[in-house]
Amino acid sequence: MKSKVRENLNNSFGKIKDDYFNFSQIEKYFRKKDQTGAYQVLSDKTCNDLDFQDLFITLDRTTSKVGQQYYYHLLRTIPQHPSEKIKTREEILYLLKERPSFRLDVQMQLSKLKNDNSFYISNLFQDQHIERPKWFPMVNLLAFTSLASFVLMFFNAHLFFVFLATFIINLGVHYWNKSNLNAYLASLPQLLNLHQVAFTLFKNSNFQKINLNLQQALNSVGGLKKRMIIFRMENNVQGDLAVIVWAFLELLKIMFLLEPMMLFGILTRLDNKRKEVEEIFDFVGEIDSLCAIASLRHGLGCFCIPTIIPNPQILANEIYHPLIKDCVKNNIALTDKSILLTGSNMSGKSSFIRAIGINVLTGLTLNTCFAKDFSMPRLKLYSAIRISDDLLNDKSYYFEEVLSIKKMIEESQDTEPHLFLLDEIFKGTNTVERIAAGKAVLSYLAKNNNQVFVSTHDIELADLLIDEYDLYHFSESVGNQSVDFDYQIKKGKLINRNAIKILEVNQYPKSIIDEAISISQALDQNKFKE
Repeated sequence: MKSKVRENLNNSFGKIKDDYFNFSQIEKYFRKKDQTGAYQVLSDKTCNDLDFQDLFITLDRTTSKVGQQYYYHLLRTIPQHPSEKIKTREEILYLLKERPSFRLDVQMQLSKLKNDNSFYISNLFQDQHIERPKWFPMVNLLAFTSLASFVLMFFNAHLFFVFLATFIINLGVHYWNKSNLNAYLASLPQLLNLHQVAFTLFKNSNFQKINLNLQQALNSVGGLKKRMIIFRMENNVQGDLAVIVWAFLELLKIMFLLEPMMLFGILTRLDNKRKEVEEIFDFVGEIDSLCAIASLRHGLGCFCIPTIIPNPQILANEIYHPLIKDCVKNNIALTDKSILLTGSNMSGKSSFIRAIGINVLTGLTLNTCFAKDFSMPRLKLYSAIRISDDLLNDKSYYFEEVLSIKKMIEESQDTEPHLFLLDEIFKGTNTVERIAAGKAVLSYLAKNNNQVFVSTHDIELADLLIDEYDLYHFSESVGNQSVDFDYQIKKGKLINRNAIKILEVNQYPKSIIDEAISISQALDQNKFKE
């Protein structure tokens, strides 16, 4: 059996998982975690712009549900001062890469937390526990009365009626408590598994560097193991004999109200051990995340560890988008100026902007970039790429865009450097005001060591921003019957316009093509006269 598990682990560089991603559970730990000390927490808006869920599915190589939750948190949270932690992580990543048998042993341990119930462990230290009712002291009295009457009725038969009356009351209390117990039947047995996995992994001196003080947390939570055995038994009743044993135990639990006393006793102790349980959770989650990063790097044909520099520059060599199969690689150097991209639809502008954003994100969170070389400062990431009407709140596309960009303007005042990603700025309004407002906003955002990547169809913006932005473009080749994109970024602004030609290639009626050409020429002449 063990050899079979190792064989499964060895597939896809040690990846055990199904194809189902329950994001409501995966992101639960991240949503409830205190992020006060983070450098930046990636917003839902930017996640949507960067196709974060698809990105996570592509990058996820975790083995356990605990690791999956922690990996999601890791990918959305840029840490404050990561240098020492990065060094420790890279040392462990090297071991995972160079010692396959060690990696497989680690993943065999982590596979003990594959069950979906492991998603609920985080509830034990992030959620409020069920409180004891005010009448709960009566439980102790009922338990004592039941025990005393049970023993003494062998000496005084009349006490049988006391025992019977108490048993009936205890029966009601016992089944009242079942709903409370059921709320923890998923999490408490998995906490035992988590503790055992962490205890085993912490024996390795390399993993001890992750949290040198973890032994204290292990000892503290370990004291609850004997008390929690009842929940493991409740969760694993199978077979005819087991049912008979379960029925006998159920009778004892009713007689002496063992379940409510043990449950609320454990919850009281757990409430005082939230920090310790979270430390153990984070320890196991980080190890699983490191296995995932090692697996990810192993499967990539091209990746690099980013160079973090003090200057407000982004230098990328052979950068690509990890979600695009056989993605064309590009080079870019953002030094003294921001970047303005022009080009037609489907030429690659938006994908390139997303590739920059994703590489900055994974560089700062996973210390891994999808490029041959990638250099950048530590910066905060904001975007306005994918915007839609908010019909439920009666907000137009333009108003939604205004609010998104206003957020960027407010953030740009921070002393920390920022990277702002924008696609087709203010395309929800008329041409004259779009160009005027776009120029003003883009000039404002490019100040204070901030960096901007923006795409536009408005060639006029390129002329207005030439002193503040380096101009690049994507282009296509239009033949008699085809449109070919090379997806290569090129220096300078786009000169040729092919939109009408693309209509012609797609066999629009000749009358439409002729009228469109005529109107286009007239508009160009009017602009020239002005």
